[in-house]
Amino acid sequence: MRVLGIDPGLNVTGYGVIEQNGEAITVHEAGVVRTDTSESMERRLLSIGRDIESVIEQFQPDAIAIEELYSHYKHPRTAIVMGHARGIVFMKAAQANIRVYPYASTKVKNALTGNGRASKNQVQKMICLTLGLGKPPEPPDVADALAVALCHLKEERPQQTVKS
Repeated sequence: MRVLGIDPGLNVTGYGVIEQNGEAITVHEAGVVRTDTSESMERRLLSIGRDIESVIEQFQPDAIAIEELYSHYKHPRTAIVMGHARGIVFMKAAQANIRVYPYASTKVKNALTGNGRASKNQVQKMICLTLGLGKPPEPPDVADALAVALCHLKEERPQQTVKS
């Protein structure tokens, strides 16, 4: 199974494409989509869409795993802006007829470490261990995208699904 994991954001969207064959998990690609902060919202979303569409076309994932919306009540704008980027990912998935599986950050942490409140450092160590990486992927958005993809592989039956 090949999974595209995405950590959505307007400035930086992390992504990682992993594949599991038996017990072996391979990283095919990992990186970020950066947008130009001087451009308008619609131009930035168009840029995210084009780049995600390119990754989907190149790697043909079986599923897309994406981080759920989360925002502290003091910063509601963060969730709104992240929601725009998530919407673009959902649209591109629908256009490619790929199912999207959203995961809460606590679910991702629990799947990787056994603790839903694990630190970023603990999650990064498990990413390195599971994927055989010498050091955590940079920037952190890439590690988060790989983590959500790994979470999907570890789930026998994802609890929340959105049909594309």
